[in-house]
Amino acid sequence: MTHKPIKKAVFPVAGLGTRFLPATKAIPKELLPIVDRPLIQYAVDEAREAGIEQIIFVTGRGKTAIVEHFDIAFELETTMEERGKDLSVLDCTRATPGDIITVRQQVPLGLGHAIWCARAIVGEEPFAILLPDELMVAVQNGGTGCMKQMVEAYEQVGGNLISVLEVPKEAVSSYGVIAPGDHVSDTLTEVTGLVEKPPVADAPSNKIVSGRYILQPEVMRVLEDQGKGAGGEIQLTDAMARMIGTQPFHAVTFEGRRFDCGSKLGFVEATLALALEREDMGADVRVMAERLLR
Repeated sequence: MTHKPIKKAVFPVAGLGTRFLPATKAIPKELLPIVDRPLIQYAVDEAREAGIEQIIFVTGRGKTAIVEHFDIAFELETTMEERGKDLSVLDCTRATPGDIITVRQQVPLGLGHAIWCARAIVGEEPFAILLPDELMVAVQNGGTGCMKQMVEAYEQVGGNLISVLEVPKEAVSSYGVIAPGDHVSDTLTEVTGLVEKPPVADAPSNKIVSGRYILQPEVMRVLEDQGKGAGGEIQLTDAMARMIGTQPFHAVTFEGRRFDCGSKLGFVEATLALALEREDMGADVRVMAERLLR
């Protein structure tokens, strides 16, 4: 069966980043760098690898620098060129005109509300969602990114998909958790239910939702009248749970690593892990870390 291709992706980037103050007082948290590349760049690169053509940023006040990051910086580029600097370092930041669209989330009502704000741009097409705080890193030696793995699974089963990772059972109360059904393959599982931040004793599994989604446009109509859930916010998890049983719903277990860059410890871990893997600095970083640990 041929499924409508995934060409649009929504990036919810309206958050205030209060956990990283004072660094995020004037700089969007999505522009904080992991080594020399901002978080949002990793997510956009992942989407592009998966064949996404249209990037939709759901932004808030003070977040215009995110869009500027993907714009042409005439003065910078002219100066670099005059000085004989290599401009290819900026290639990943260049967007084709018209490929980036922004919409404002004017009130902080949660992830579900942020996605709903993009309804007019998404229209009647299936679409992807990437949460930049969740840095998903492919396995080494040419492994594919999380969204590409999900698009490949979507081409097989269609419907709605979410990425999941297995965590220790005692950690599930911090996440959205799936109730698994039949296994389609080693990495693809039917989803029969979703619970947001359940008590450990009530969790249906240890498979947590990990910040990547492919959803059908009907979710926007569900979100239209979605009430507030956990934390007094409109939860995307609640809306997806209401769709289970009406459309195919599957979970893709990501073959790679996840770093929770919404937390300071996760951010430091991601920086260290990716620096250690860099050919241009990995060996020096290892020596530095060993020296600091003496």
